[in-house]
Amino acid sequence: MIEKILPSWVASVEAFYDPPDAVLLPEEEIVVAQAVDKRRNEFTTARHCARQALARLGLPPVPILPGERGAPVWPDGVTGAITHCAGYRAAAVSLKALTVGIDAEPHEPLPEGILSAIALDQEQAALARLGGRIHWDRLLFSAKESVYKAWFPLARRWLDFEEALITLDPSGTFTARLLVPGPHVAGQRLTGFAGRWLVADGLVVTAITLPDR
Repeated sequence: MIEKILPSWVASVEAFYDPPDAVLLPEEEIVVAQAVDKRRNEFTTARHCARQALARLGLPPVPILPGERGAPVWPDGVTGAITHCAGYRAAAVSLKALTVGIDAEPHEPLPEGILSAIALDQEQAALARLGGRIHWDRLLFSAKESVYKAWFPLARRWLDFEEALITLDPSGTFTARLLVPGPHVAGQRLTGFAGRWLVADGLVVTAITLPDR
């Protein structure tokens, strides 16, 4: 599913259940040694997907450990992202991207009170004008998660929900305009991102890729 919103130079693997043959490498076992089953299953299947995606780039299996702020640490030369939610896990990696951000969420309304906590007034007003059967509030949340995952490897600092203005397009795309100074990337100041979204199989998925020009 997520491959539909990723370019061909990004390898992705997804799972809709936790396969019994998914295993952790010893270094990863330490990370979830005390974790509850839900956390362990998410972590294990996401790493399973990540190693399969790396294999599609011709790379050997390696431990994918959480680094700063929990972001996965990829092999040298690789950029990527991991996401998981109930009934879905995915990983996307590339040798040709400056950054990758992906997110998946259940396609259902956000819990009460969450939208006002994560959305700017302008974003909330825009959502009110959108119609159809899409849960736009959940899509907005997912887009902001993808923005953060794309932002952090480049900036190495937190990005609050209100520090990027998301514009959702019903055609399946979105843009994010940074409201704080971005890092310099490829000699230019980063001012925002462009992404794509898809709703299918009871899920909403979002993705951002920034090619290494």
